[in-house]
Amino acid sequence: MKKPIRVAVTGAAGQIGYALLFRIASGAMFGPDQPVILHLLEVPVDKVMAALNGVAMELDDCAFPLLHGIVPTSSPEQGFGDVNWALLVGAKPRGPGMERADLLKDNGKIFIGQGLVIDRVAAADARIAVVGNPANTNCMIAASQAKRLPSDRFTAMVRLDQNRAATQLAKKAGVQVKDVSDVFIVGNHSPTMFSAFHLAKINGKPVPQVIGHVEWLKGELQETVGKRGAAVIAARGSSSAASAANALVDHVRDLVTPGAISSVAVKSNGEYGFDADVWAGMPVKTIAPGQYEVIKGLAIDEFAKTKIAATNKELLDERNTVKDMLK
Repeated sequence: MKKPIRVAVTGAAGQIGYALLFRIASGAMFGPDQPVILHLLEVPVDKVMAALNGVAMELDDCAFPLLHGIVPTSSPEQGFGDVNWALLVGAKPRGPGMERADLLKDNGKIFIGQGLVIDRVAAADARIAVVGNPANTNCMIAASQAKRLPSDRFTAMVRLDQNRAATQLAKKAGVQVKDVSDVFIVGNHSPTMFSAFHLAKINGKPVPQVIGHVEWLKGELQETVGKRGAAVIAARGSSSAASAANALVDHVRDLVTPGAISSVAVKSNGEYGFDADVWAGMPVKTIAPGQYEVIKGLAIDEFAKTKIAATNKELLDERNTVKDMLK
């Protein structure tokens, strides 16, 4: 059996954490032969830490063969110490009447601290996946604090948008999700994201050929995917948890699977019209476990350029809001 890897999860007692941890321990994220040691990080509040200990007890009670240890803690140094993967799930939620700029600044402080500690104490091969919103900009903030770990180790999750888009396309075409491929999410994880339907395929055929309703693809599809999180909150009274956890499993699993192609928010070097140094969702291919490259040269039509310009502007506005936090 392989040597165990250490995986940190922030916000581990929260809803996403609760939906996520058991799947990591079962082998869904890193594979059926990869043991893991879970570092469960939470805020130092008695009630929260009590809940975290309850989660640890449940993990024990599952008797997962791949789970070789649990480290429940409120100490970032212990939580991120020697970890190979840091999954940054926890973040302050947006409250009633809160402006997005206020949320960015409040969460920015959290991700400054986490970026600094991860860079100092994580394993030399550490990779970081950011889920806490606004994920793209939080990832940029955390990466800006790192001096030892290179920026390409820091990714943000747009996989939930990809999964949402794939399901909508499958339903519209009357096919199974497995029949839908090359669904790429471009830009920010926000309502400005662009589901690049013109690149997607259904049973190997371009989506616009299979779904002839182009206005639906340009309008309702984008709207449904971009605002799905708000729709879930309206329906169940709280934000997406199980689907977000599932998307994170997909995000990491594809990043450790050579040959996998998926949507990942990575540092831009100017690809597809994005400004350099923002973290934007792009099509990537995994070339070795934890290593990837942006797939370049995919066709971008005028509609796509317009959508990319809008989501790039939002990313630039967010960067400007937190510019004093960036090193």
